[in-house]
Amino acid sequence: MPELLARITVNPNQCGGRPCIRGMRIRVSDVLDLFAAGLSAEEILEEMPDLEADDLKAALMYASRKLNHPVLVA
Repeated sequence: MPELLARITVNPNQCGGRPCIRGMRIRVSDVLDLFAAGLSAEEILEEMPDLEADDLKAALMYASRKLNHPVLVA
């Protein structure tokens, strides 16, 4: 799994420091938006031929890990 997350890069000089796929200007949020719009993995790969199937898995895993954090209630 760590090899999948290595596909996600963050560069403060690219895309406003937002997480991207393999240093490209394709943001994790772009991939998530396409999934949310109802596109299948195959359709996303057709739309964005620079992406690979593992990039889509990495984007989903990254989002899942970012959302899975403890919430402290006072």
